[in-house]
Amino acid sequence: MVIIKTASEIEAMKAAGRLSAKVLRKTGELVRPGISTLELDRFAENLIRMEGGIPAFLGYNGFRGSICASLNEQIVHGIPSAEVILKEGDIISIDTGATVAGWVGDNAATFAVGQISEEKQRLLEVTERSMWAGIDAALVDGHLGDIGHAVQSVAEAAGFGVVRDYVGHGIGHKMHEDPSVPNFGHRGRGMRLKAGMVIAIEPMINAGSYEAIGPGADGWLVCTRDGRPSAHFERTVAITMDGPLVLTAE
Repeated sequence: MVIIKTASEIEAMKAAGRLSAKVLRKTGELVRPGISTLELDRFAENLIRMEGGIPAFLGYNGFRGSICASLNEQIVHGIPSAEVILKEGDIISIDTGATVAGWVGDNAATFAVGQISEEKQRLLEVTERSMWAGIDAALVDGHLGDIGHAVQSVAEAAGFGVVRDYVGHGIGHKMHEDPSVPNFGHRGRGMRLKAGMVIAIEPMINAGSYEAIGPGADGWLVCTRDGRPSAHFERTVAITMDGPLVLTAE
């Protein structure tokens, strides 16, 4: 069931969104060769708690981190580890979520570790651009398919693959609510979009095939089937009569 939020509830969600955005930005600023994903995780958790929030990911269905940290060919849900050390040329998707006053904010971005290849740089740019295209399509009386079509059109025009097995989602008091928000689709199809819907739009785009493999042995990590890099960007967005409103903004 899709839970429609009131204007006051959307306003209340901004606090969780702002904190999630701050944590993503500040954690991303620490990305450099030689740092471990566990160090990034501890920084993010400490900042969330210091700002009066609760890490939304920690303990979620048994997840063992306050961020998801996914490198290179890893698409999503990488568990932070002291043994995973960033090196020059890597890319890392960092997904952060914070709960404030019972509301959840969720966002992600993919960061370069030092100098990266032209292919990886282009992948990051196209994935972020596809996310904004999806956000621009999140309009009252539109359809879920409009969002997916917008994302897919940008990504596939660049020759990249759009992950099918993992999608965006509704968000509110729970991190994952209805509806599912695919990053592929056809204009004019799918659920009609209504004012008060709040969704996480999060393209996961692969440099090669769209196919994914996983979860792995840890029950979480998902990778590209062909071993080529993947990027991930996400924002929490409210659909309003005045257009899409990004809640994960500082």
